Amino acid sequence: MLSYSYQVPIFQLKLFLGSRLNYYTFTMSWPYEETKKRSGETIHSERRLYLHLFHNDQRAVEDKAAFNDLLDQLELELLSGNPDPAREKLYNRYFEIKKTPIRGVKLTPKQEVIDEAEKNYGYFALLSNDIKDPLVALDIYRSKDLIEKAFGNLKERLNLRRTGVSSEENLDGKLFVQFVALIYLAYIDTMMRETGLYHDYTLQELLDEFDIIERFEHPGKQNHIGELTTKQFELYRSLKVEPPI
Repeated sequence: MLSYSYQVPIFQLKLFLGSRLNYYTFTMSWPYEETKKRSGETIHSERRLYLHLFHNDQRAVEDKAAFNDLLDQLELELLSGNPDPAREKLYNRYFEIKKTPIRGVKLTPKQEVIDEAEKNYGYFALLSNDIKDPLVALDIYRSKDLIEKAFGNLKERLNLRRTGVSSEENLDGKLFVQFVALIYLAYIDTMMRETGLYHDYTLQELLDEFDIIERFEHPGKQNHIGELTTKQFELYRSLKVEPPI
């Protein structure tokens, strides 16, 4: 079991990727046990852990709004007389339900349960045995999401769900194209961080803005690009890329 001691946390406020974040780090210790393969000797010691706690005001508001919407939906379903069997546990968790022949369904919210669900909105935590800086830990964690989306782009946007090639040379060429495409994605991610675009867009949303740009090709004639919107011009400038002409 993890054991640790701490004082009342004083959260620090900082803007991180366009979001207002409060954060605090606890230093913890945990019992470590290792058995040597050759000698069979068991070594007991303590190792240090860093528990990084975060609170995002905007996320708390969004979570609370989503939860209130859920409660409204559950209430409407119960009062309508057509509850969803798949939500029976949710009904019983948040409401006292009484049915009478005359008054029908009477609902009483379980306020203590609701308050318990709401108290942690906006909070999240990261645990590391190496990274002391909470913002560095958060940056690395969010980079993991970028990598997962990059693999998604490889499979969906870049058609690498199946290799579909007839020779090793073609496979090498296809992998090279995917590698170059990921370099572009890494550049876009870096520029979005530097310019604060993550405050208004996710990486996927920004790529979707560029997806609708059309390129027209006519045999024997010069290719040309469809009309760009003001927003698209601004995004190109933010990424420090010349808009196509």
